[in-house]
Amino acid sequence: MNLILGLLIIAIGAFCQSSCYVPINKIKAWSWESYWLVQGVFAWLLFPLLGALLAIPEGENLFALLAAHPKAALLTVFFGMLWGVGGLTFGLSMRYLGVALGQSLALGTCAGLGAILGPVFTGHANDLTAAVIIGVVVTLIGIAIIGVAGAMKSASLPEEEKKKAIKDFNFSKGILVALLAGFMSACFAIGLSFGEPLAWENTPDIFKSLPATLLVTFGGFITNAVYCLYQNQRNQTWSDYSRGDLWGNNLLFCALAGLLWYSQFFGLSLGKGFLTDFPALITFSWCILMSLNVVFSNVWGIILKEWKGVSRKTIAVLVCGIAVLIISTFLPQIL
Repeated sequence: MNLILGLLIIAIGAFCQSSCYVPINKIKAWSWESYWLVQGVFAWLLFPLLGALLAIPEGENLFALLAAHPKAALLTVFFGMLWGVGGLTFGLSMRYLGVALGQSLALGTCAGLGAILGPVFTGHANDLTAAVIIGVVVTLIGIAIIGVAGAMKSASLPEEEKKKAIKDFNFSKGILVALLAGFMSACFAIGLSFGEPLAWENTPDIFKSLPATLLVTFGGFITNAVYCLYQNQRNQTWSDYSRGDLWGNNLLFCALAGLLWYSQFFGLSLGKGFLTDFPALITFSWCILMSLNVVFSNVWGIILKEWKGVSRKTIAVLVCGIAVLIISTFLPQIL
């Protein structure tokens, strides 16, 4: 029962993350850099802080925990800053490839590297059992199949049809950006691995990784804030913040996007708390989250008509890739 419950919670978090770009589409008349910064305040600062507070036992405080483990705290923030680069390019991958293909390629790279590099960087390579490695490989195969479907879509649709679904569609530029986004986004998993000491023994297992999550997202916020403010200056878009008639609508949808985005890591922490009896799945949990993100992002891509007009063969390849990803979620436990 704990196995099903843990995977279900992670799946709910993945669904929420894959839905976070839907409210972003409701933001009015703001430049990319303006809404990206504002939603980041919610996604990378406010909600992670609220989550971390749940992990603090009575009589303890977060600053004392960080002071007791300064090296772990600094490394966690550092890899968060590197992940922030991935967060920036991740948003651009959506811009050039759409929700479905952009998330598939970026999260695929992130899934494989994050699952492997986290244990390797922190000296826990022994956690990478054969079952975990096979699970990662199958996940990458599933994502590669979805990438093939994306390439088939790009080759078959006329330019005007691509632009209808994705205004700034650019396949070659999008591929490069998505791969960079995935590589740098894997630093989130590495940061969480370095942040494992940042927990109290009497904190419930479902909340243990939330303080580390806060530090990773804080590092990412620093990177994103610097870049967005630079773009505000470069593009002279400071006036976005002075339009009082837009703040009510835009703040609401930025907050909703931030909440949905953070839900993936809140769900990951809660889900892992129910998987403590399944060490292979604990190690593989990052890959589970990313693969489910890809599954749900492609569901949203279908709903948003990003695959409209493609052939049945292309849809069949896409569905095959999604099926492989779903199977990969359970594979390490089956093996």
